[in-house]
Formats: sequence, C-alpha cells, structure tokens
Amino acid sequence: MNNKDKFEQYTLLLKKWSQTMNLVAPSTLSDIQNRHFDDSAQLATHIPKDKNIIDLGSGAGFPGVVLAILGYKVVCIESKNKKTNFLNVVKQELALQNLTIINDRIENFISKTPVNTDTTVFTARAFAPLVKILDYTAKTKCQLFLLKGRNIPEEITLAQTKYKFNYTLTPSKTGDGFILHIKDI
Repeated sequence: MNNKDKFEQYTLLLKKWSQTMNLVAPSTLSDIQNRHFDDSAQLATHIPKDKNIIDLGSGAGFPGVVLAILGYKVVCIESKNKKTNFLNVVKQELALQNLTIINDRIENFISKTPVNTDTTVFTARAFAPLVKILDYTAKTKCQLFLLKGRNIPEEITLAQTKYKFNYTLTPSKTGDGFILHIKDI
C-alpha cells in the first residue's frame, strides 16, 4: 500500500469511527486532507528523518500517524482506551510497523521510559497548554515540535516564567496557527 492509499484508508477510518466517538471536530470531516493531514505533515519539513518521535496525547493520530505514514519511527501516547483502540486499528489497517501505540498517561510513560536526547523529539497537536507540555517533558531535555494555535505568544510568555528555553516560531502553512520548535530547555 503506497502513502496515497494509506491516507485514503485513514480518511475512511476517521469518518467511520467519528460516527460513534469524538475523534475530530465534525466540522473538519469534510476537509480532513488540509485540516488534519497537511497540517500534521508540515512537521516533516522541520524534523530530521533520523529522529524518533514521541507524540503526546495522540488522540486521532495527529501528527503521530501522519508522520509514521511519511516514514518516521513514532510512538503515540494516548490515555483514553477508545482512542488507543482506534489508533491500533489504524496501525493494523495501514500496516505501519514503524508505529507504536501506548495506552498510558504521559507522565507515567515519561517517568518509566528512558529517552535519548540526541535521537528523540516530542510532538503534539491540540493537546495541552505549553507550560503543561513542558511540565511533562522538560526533564528529558528533548526538543519539541508543537502545532499550536494563534494564542501561542501568550503561552510562551507564561511558560518562560517557569522554564528557560530557546525557540523558533514558524507560521503554519495550513491555518492561522504556528509550529513551535523548542530546544535547550
């Protein structure tokens, strides 16, 4: 199955499962390609291909599953059983052997899983405020690549009252949000 086929199958699964559970906003189901796939895929222009990705609060698989389809080695962390079940079906149906699904709380996963700061990065989309994400990840010293909304300047200001870090902010190509790259925490 090529990537085009994988994205088509992923679309079908999203639409089917969204009939019985809240995976994505119903208003976005008519524009899955731009709103979810393209938005998530733009991280591929920022993350080196040799990095292992840990996707926080993966939900319906954004950006984790999209990045796995694009060839990255990805671990999706999701605490809700229903969403983990969905992600496991996606993994199986799309034959994504480079995708690992973990049903756990992020703080539990990070506390018991050693991460290599040279090879691992964190991603998240529509997950939590920046300060909360840093509460979970700062001690790992790993880089973060986050898809954030238009209020991110305020989130950065608040997070900098608690943490020191360097960052770059790149406007999203698919909406009014941003890609936030954090390093040197």
